[in-house]
Amino acid sequence: MEAAELERVRRARGGDAEAFRGIVETYSRPLWRAAFRVLDDHVAAEDAVQDAFLHAWRALDRFDEHAELSTWLYRITINAAIDHRRERRRREARSGPLPEDFDGQVTARSPAADPHRQAYWREMAGHAQEAISELPEAERTAILLRHFEGRSIAEIARVLGGGENAAKQAVFRAVRKLRAVLGPLMEISRGETV
Repeated sequence: MEAAELERVRRARGGDAEAFRGIVETYSRPLWRAAFRVLDDHVAAEDAVQDAFLHAWRALDRFDEHAELSTWLYRITINAAIDHRRERRRREARSGPLPEDFDGQVTARSPAADPHRQAYWREMAGHAQEAISELPEAERTAILLRHFEGRSIAEIARVLGGGENAAKQAVFRAVRKLRAVLGPLMEISRGETV
């Protein structure tokens, strides 16, 4: 951990709210992206990140200064997002599924793409999000951190709480499962004009 970040952690640990605010400002966006990838819901992702920062504030005295702050925060955030998803599933089981709310988040690869191509990429993104949401938690976390957040295998291992080989296997299994689901869809599209 960099000296400036370590100093900020130490100040926050001592009760300095401004120092902790600096941590929040530094990590809010990447942690929100990670939570959103788990939850696929803007508001729920914000709630999960707020819960994660609250947990981090309360647990700051237990943070190991030899560890990476970002890894610790990712782990807390992923766990908070998973907890939010479990709670959402419990609510849906009691009252039925909530209506879909597509907000146009997925866009075509090029702003100049024709409407058919844009529709195709939106549909593929929807299939990908659905396939990712169906993965077991460790695999979903691993694939999101590796391929969407660009995290190293060592960081993923720390977030998952296991070894690097287990993290590599989780990424590998997730990729294999996603290819099995999305591969046939890609093959179908190659025969069409997209």
